[in-house]
Amino acid sequence: MSTLNAMAPSPASGETVALLSEGLTKSYGATVALESADIALKAGEVHALLGENGAGKSTLVKIITGAVTANRGRMLLHGAPFAPASINEARSFGVATAFQELSLIPNLSVAQNLLLPRLPKTAGGLVSHRETIRQATDVLAHYELSRIDPSAEMASVPMADRQRLEIVRALKNAERVLVLDEPTAALAETDWLFGEIAKVTAKGVAVLYISHRLAEVREICQSATVLRNGRTIATVSLKDASDDNIFEMMVGRPVSHQRPARRLATALRPAPRIDVEDLSGSMLGGVSFGIEPGEIVGVAALEGQGQRSLFRILCGLQPPSSGTIRIDGKTRSYSSPRQALKAGSGIAYLPEERKTEGILAGLTAATNVVLPVLPRLSAAGVIARGAEPRLAKEEAAKVDMNERYLSFAIGDLSGGNQQKALIARTFASGAQTLLLFDPTRGVDVGTKQSIYNAIRAFAQEGGAVLFYSSELPEIVQLADRCLVLYQGKVVKTFEGDAIVERQIVAAMIGHGEEPRRANR
Repeated sequence: MSTLNAMAPSPASGETVALLSEGLTKSYGATVALESADIALKAGEVHALLGENGAGKSTLVKIITGAVTANRGRMLLHGAPFAPASINEARSFGVATAFQELSLIPNLSVAQNLLLPRLPKTAGGLVSHRETIRQATDVLAHYELSRIDPSAEMASVPMADRQRLEIVRALKNAERVLVLDEPTAALAETDWLFGEIAKVTAKGVAVLYISHRLAEVREICQSATVLRNGRTIATVSLKDASDDNIFEMMVGRPVSHQRPARRLATALRPAPRIDVEDLSGSMLGGVSFGIEPGEIVGVAALEGQGQRSLFRILCGLQPPSSGTIRIDGKTRSYSSPRQALKAGSGIAYLPEERKTEGILAGLTAATNVVLPVLPRLSAAGVIARGAEPRLAKEEAAKVDMNERYLSFAIGDLSGGNQQKALIARTFASGAQTLLLFDPTRGVDVGTKQSIYNAIRAFAQEGGAVLFYSSELPEIVQLADRCLVLYQGKVVKTFEGDAIVERQIVAAMIGHGEEPRRANR
């Protein structure tokens, strides 16, 4: 039997099915998000859920965790009917989720987020701040995260640690089923997470693991269910299915792995579009490099090596403590992304966290795409009729975004389509330098190729791109040059065919020498 058509065998006699879903269907008006989806999770095993963005994975997760209710179908939890009406009700049955779009509340403390909705009270019925901190301290210690301050406001916590805290909140409530939706999207390393997964599966907890990173899926999962267009295509044993088999099931056609051609080096070097000299500030210590028109430069680094500060300084969200930024040969000083966009030929920024820093969830995807240029589309404060959808359609086409999604509220779209819209926004801005922080975080293999092609096309037209990625294969795939950051400094630069994953890893852990400058 072909692997593409093979369904995994039913659980053997004696195996416990922790969660079984049959025929789950969910529609939103005329839009069918999930249609007859089936999945079985065995106790003590890690099972992957795979599919393109928009395949129905998030809808299935929301049904399992009580965030939405299915129109048809049923679920069984350890053989008993299971139909939670809320996330809290699902938790009361021992089913908990770490969501891809983090559910943490930014203006509450770490401790409050970890213990909600059951904060400890005083004898008078008021929330006890001291006991909240004490209990949260114990939770953090149990999960080997004592370095995180329980009293810190969540908004001030780095993205990677917010991801860990989202996972911890799920771990502490998952007695039967743990759902992890893109849990490593902001994590450069998986050791901590995989260690915690091993602990819960040893207790018989079933884990549903959702990720677009097939290498880590193969490392941690035994089997996988593939969704396409809201339907279950197959459930396979991962040891029997190749990556190409899985990609074909996900997208319905063979996926090309051809790498876009790198920029050809020329003897005559153009002047840098952006030139950085001895830039310092908050975890960044004297970084120098230049990016030429037509060049794509990748930044590789382990977590917390200064990459976040670099991008936030360059886009105007964070002031530098020292150093010089030149755009088109002129020294520039700016203190906001709006000013950065107006500086010289312009800098546009794709933020780290699309939910809180990128999208305006209640507005349409079209409006989100054209936000930077709304003044250009209006006269006397009135937007010209048809201008917004026309420009949004034009920019969305660059990232292969289906125009039918442009009329949807962007908050209702899949993570991949939200990311496409935000990248289209950077193109719409007219900026000639793009700063892209993890541009394909949490998107599927097909969407990644669309984004790669769009970035390469932008560069081929003379644009300059600086991007950070938590996935080294992405840097190998896309970058003309790679800067490796370590302890806030550029310690190594690789170019062209020298951009090899094993060499980048060696430099990332400190086996490199700091060059005087990181441009040619």
